[in-house]
Amino acid sequence: MIEKMKLLHITGPKGDIDRVVSQYLNKYEIHFESAMTSLNNLKNVRPFVETNLYKEAHQKGEELKAYLDVSRRTDLEVMADQAKEIILSVSEELAGVKAKQEEVQEKLRQLKEWMVQIAPFLDLDFELCKLRDFHFINYQFGRIRVENYHQLEQYVYQNPYILFYECNNDREYVWGVYFVPQTRRVELEAVLASFQFEEIQVPDDLEDTPRQAFTQAKEQLAAFEQERERLQMQAMEIAKGREQEVLAACDCLDSYCSNFDIRKYAACTQPKDGGGEQYILYGWMAAKDAGKLERDMAMDEMINWVEQEPGDEGSGEPPTKLKNPWILKPFELFVEMYGLPAYHEMDPTLFMALTYTLMFGIMFGDVGQGAVLVVGGALLYRLKGMRLAGIVSVAGLWSVAFGFLYGSLFGFEEIIPALWMKPNGDIMGTLMIAVGFGAALILIAMALNVVNAFRAKEYGRLFFNQSGLAGLICYGFVVACAVLFVTGHGLPAAALIGAAVGVPLAAILMKEPLSHLLERKDKIFPEGSKAMFFVEALVDGFDVVLSYATNTISFVRVGAFALSHAGMMGVVMTLAGLEEGSPNWIIIVLGNVLVAGLEGLVVGIQVLRLEYYEMFSRFYSGTGKPFVAFQKKK
Repeated sequence: MIEKMKLLHITGPKGDIDRVVSQYLNKYEIHFESAMTSLNNLKNVRPFVETNLYKEAHQKGEELKAYLDVSRRTDLEVMADQAKEIILSVSEELAGVKAKQEEVQEKLRQLKEWMVQIAPFLDLDFELCKLRDFHFINYQFGRIRVENYHQLEQYVYQNPYILFYECNNDREYVWGVYFVPQTRRVELEAVLASFQFEEIQVPDDLEDTPRQAFTQAKEQLAAFEQERERLQMQAMEIAKGREQEVLAACDCLDSYCSNFDIRKYAACTQPKDGGGEQYILYGWMAAKDAGKLERDMAMDEMINWVEQEPGDEGSGEPPTKLKNPWILKPFELFVEMYGLPAYHEMDPTLFMALTYTLMFGIMFGDVGQGAVLVVGGALLYRLKGMRLAGIVSVAGLWSVAFGFLYGSLFGFEEIIPALWMKPNGDIMGTLMIAVGFGAALILIAMALNVVNAFRAKEYGRLFFNQSGLAGLICYGFVVACAVLFVTGHGLPAAALIGAAVGVPLAAILMKEPLSHLLERKDKIFPEGSKAMFFVEALVDGFDVVLSYATNTISFVRVGAFALSHAGMMGVVMTLAGLEEGSPNWIIIVLGNVLVAGLEGLVVGIQVLRLEYYEMFSRFYSGTGKPFVAFQKKK
């Protein structure tokens, strides 16, 4: 169901807004609306604009939390100015330590980059400082892909003017250094570039061999890590020395800065007589919470409020807040995927829960596999809070129920007796029952559309929509005739069939002019040629009749998947050699896992498709806006 809402207009002195938020509004869930949006046509109203003087201190407080155990609470209370002073003073004490930390961190970064550059060349047993003494020989470090390196080897073997020394390799690259005469440098660099040789700049300050330099760098890296840890401990000691004060200051500034955001929803009045400015807040609340808040504020002379009901002039569209029992909570996931109901629309969560799980059980009827779904889904929902797992658990209950009706236990069809029928024992009967079941669901969806249209006061949709009263009469009479024919009873007179089907169908075709006539509009027919209107109406009529037929036949899949489940488990039992008397239990177990996982997924998707396309599309718009409480936004 949808929680009943009330719109509160709260006003008071501008400087009192923070007290009101902290003392009253933070206790409740309120969906604030922008007051300026509703009052932008008034000249004496402006946005509530202020500078947050505590923003910088709040940011510094968040940085200080890194040095503290934020799970510890404090009973110390401070005012905003005191909190700002505490945070800034502790930050100043830490400034010197943090500067040293940043310096050490930068040295660590540079050293790690240097080590990455030199690492591929550790096998070069040569003091690199001596390379800088070469005057007639040019050298270059780099890497080349393995596939290109084989071609380079052949080229080097044939060319006496180049020497390539391999230092390291992996599956993709070979690292090394090449030497060429200075006189041949340009042409040989071009050749190396054609082999996609990527140059790497090795640091110029190396004096020893790369391995010796790398070893020294590791020692230096460890020293920097120790220095960083020492500075971190020093910073923590400074912060912990005033831990209680800092935590209290952070709590105060958190509350202040969070409440400060409420100003973007508020508006301010500018009295002509020069009096003090007043703030204005608009917010939707659950009706029961609104009553409690009003009682809390009743004796506060600084606050004025006005209560407005949804649908009153100027109230706007209320947000939607779903309120369902715990067993229906998981099914709100599927409703939200389609779209939340509008405030005056019917909540389809109960309908979704009943029809989805029922169809899932019909299509996936097995006592054993259903019980696994119940237990596994319940555990995941309980431990991880997965709403989809909760849906699977409830659907598993129907799977167990229909498993008893079908006499199926982990694919064994002879262990327990069928309380109703074996789906593969009467294939045509199974499919016909599925179609009849689908027709009943479509009729229920049409009835729900009539209720929704009446609540929304959309009388054209109520009377002349293909899912309204006209469609309900037309489709319902056809279904009734089909049931009479299948059960061997006589059909009504042809004139009665023609009237009961033809008149509602004609009303559906003339939906637009009839709606205009009912609403007493000046123009009954839409603009344009009337002949073209009737041509389009005939085409639409064909589409309506075809949609009735296809939507009904679409429910054949409910019976088809019931047959499919029995058939797939029959294949598993055949492969396991059940008929021979000595079944392979490994195949039976793996087959059950495969069928339950694969078919369970497919059935879940197919049932959701039936819900959305065959039923929801008939009665549900899903155009509601979600209720987002200010506390949750923070």
